[in-house]
Amino acid sequence: MRQIVNALLLRDGHVLLARRSPTRRAYPDRWSFPGGHLEAGETFEQALRRELQEEIDIAPQTYRAIEEIADPVAADTTYHLYAVTVWRGTPIIRDDEHTALTWFTLGSAAALDDLALEAYRPLFRRLADARL
Repeated sequence: MRQIVNALLLRDGHVLLARRSPTRRAYPDRWSFPGGHLEAGETFEQALRRELQEEIDIAPQTYRAIEEIADPVAADTTYHLYAVTVWRGTPIIRDDEHTALTWFTLGSAAALDDLALEAYRPLFRRLADARL
């Protein structure tokens, strides 16, 4: 089983999306979230902290698990999504996994044509309704 953690950085009704590099094998050139694979011996929270440091140079301070999504193509892959509402640092791209970081309102994120997973749309709508 492939376990992947993803971070939804949330601020004032906006979510930070990361544009996946066109060279990525899975969901190239699509909007998704920073995050990555759970390594051997790691907890989900340890993987979340490590991945956010490696990919966008932040340290999450306040976060909570909000959803699990099964990959619609790779049956052995599950995404563990965390709402991150407080962090240290300023998100910047630190590697070649993403080509852009952009803040979207939750409504405009739900309307994007090129999301990595369709399951993100109802999630954005629920988060907007919860006013996170």
